[in-house]
Amino acid sequence: MRIAVDVMGGDHGCEVVIDGVKLALESGLGISEVFLVGDQMQIAEAVKRLRFHDSRVKTIHASEVLTMEDKPVEGLRKKRDCSVLKAVDLLKECRAEGLISAGNTGGLMAASTIRLRKLEGVDRVGIATVIPAPKNEFVLLDSGANVESRPIHLLHYAVMGSVYSREVLGYKRPRVGILSNGTEENKGTELTQEAFKLCRRVDINFIGNVEGHDLFHNRVDVVVCDGFVGNIVLKTVESFANGLVGWLQDELLKTPIRILGAFLARNALRTIKRRMDPDAYGGAPVLGLNGNVMKAHGSARERAIMNAIRVTTEAVQLKINQTIQHEIKSANERLATAKFDLSMTTAE
Repeated sequence: MRIAVDVMGGDHGCEVVIDGVKLALESGLGISEVFLVGDQMQIAEAVKRLRFHDSRVKTIHASEVLTMEDKPVEGLRKKRDCSVLKAVDLLKECRAEGLISAGNTGGLMAASTIRLRKLEGVDRVGIATVIPAPKNEFVLLDSGANVESRPIHLLHYAVMGSVYSREVLGYKRPRVGILSNGTEENKGTELTQEAFKLCRRVDINFIGNVEGHDLFHNRVDVVVCDGFVGNIVLKTVESFANGLVGWLQDELLKTPIRILGAFLARNALRTIKRRMDPDAYGGAPVLGLNGNVMKAHGSARERAIMNAIRVTTEAVQLKINQTIQHEIKSANERLATAKFDLSMTTAE
């Protein structure tokens, strides 16, 4: 297994990312080679400070960094030697089988789409975020790759999310729902109504529309929406989770009796905290690309990077992209047989 890591894009500098790589190599993931892509001098200094010496590690020098302030396409044109572009090229050249980056999301999406292209039959790639709920985990797709979508895109998100939930998360027949403002078929926007018609025609466990209050009550395993809605949902959930933990801590420390109660419930509280920890998932895979790309959070620290690498290796081993391509082809053929006018649902 050969993995490329863009070490320059995160909020905490390359040393944190490289330390995450070190943890991944120490955890026995069957990795044969890791490419650290970034400024050679900074990488060398970080490796020295970490006392990180592993024959599987190779450095690929990149003299530029695509920052969070750079506009994705314009930045890629101006910074042709940036780390994210050079890392994507390792996948394109088949020197690496997976890529992890904590950098500019738009830049990663643009570089990956331009260089790697989409899987055959896929109309639009999407970012799949795994969100923990009390009794299950659900995949939110798209969680921010594309602000505007068409019905066929939501259908492809449904198929890709179903594959990921089944193959990586282990749900035998994932329940797929379209996020809407009501469960009735006629609720929602024109986009969700048309996507509803498409989804019920293909071979997925489509349960229809789901509402916001369904997400954390074990009623759905794959939540489908456009990237605008998905990103709002994701950031709202993240913010609420962080706020809830702080709120709970403040309340539990107000009186001696509450402190005692917190002590007695400490194992339950630890379990909840562990389940809500985004570092356990590492990042969000970009599905639909002709390559395995993982978007780690910009604020990702060592453990998150380690888990991003772990999940990426699992996706490669499980041949996720081959399965997605096969099932997208099958879905497209079913729609064609049903005489749906795909020219009205696909991107121009």
